[in-house]
Amino acid sequence: MFRIVSEAHGRLDILFANAGGGEFSPLGQITEAQFDKYFGINVKGTVFTVQNALPLMPPGSAIVITGSIASIQGMPAFGVYAATKAALRSFARTWATDLRGRDIRVNVVSPGVVVTPACKSELKLTDEQIDAYRKEVSETTPLGRVGEADEIAKAVSFLGSDDASYITGIEMFVDGGRAQV
Repeated sequence: MFRIVSEAHGRLDILFANAGGGEFSPLGQITEAQFDKYFGINVKGTVFTVQNALPLMPPGSAIVITGSIASIQGMPAFGVYAATKAALRSFARTWATDLRGRDIRVNVVSPGVVVTPACKSELKLTDEQIDAYRKEVSETTPLGRVGEADEIAKAVSFLGSDDASYITGIEMFVDGGRAQV
């Protein structure tokens, strides 16, 4: 992928590392295969995507990583996923300092609840479970609803833009206030 970008454009101004997956599994039922799968996708995939993109990234470029509010909340049976997202937050802090002097910004956008097709494909939720979860989240989130994918995309776009030229190392929560109050 990066060879194609290099040949076509010679540079990469914005990298959005949006790896993610998880499944519910409470402590005592976590398998080594689940652990390896999600740390492989969410953490290892992100680390090496970012590392392989760096040679194409000029001064003024930006890296945005998808985190999650799960990394700061104790969500039942979601510990492996939460730990992967906490690891990415930690990497972003480190990378912001590793890239000092290169003028490459690294930030994390952490969505709240956004109902996507992954609720069925990855989390294996039924339509009834999704509806109940949507209702629960809406009742406990200050803005009174779940988020939309477009709202997350706008935050990513901002962090990747020149409007965020003096922002690095942060975690931006786009969660309707759910993890904030």
